[in-house]
Amino acid sequence: MKDQQFEAALSGTDTRIDGIVNKVTIKGYKTAFQFNAIDDTLHLTIGMDEKGHWHRVAGTEPYLTGWTDELAEQIA
Repeated sequence: MKDQQFEAALSGTDTRIDGIVNKVTIKGYKTAFQFNAIDDTLHLTIGMDEKGHWHRVAGTEPYLTGWTDELAEQIA
């Protein structure tokens, strides 16, 4: 699992979205991370449940469902 903070990129509909990921604490989740786009266009928070499954906790709209898995892969 990644450190407390790292750079990441998510696939947008037209272009790549670069950002910074920070580890955060969210009640009810074993671990959680928040992605913030450098250009401030996207915010995404995902959390891992007790069974090891990642879930979108919060974020901006519109939201691409693949972003949760894409970010989780970069965390692992």
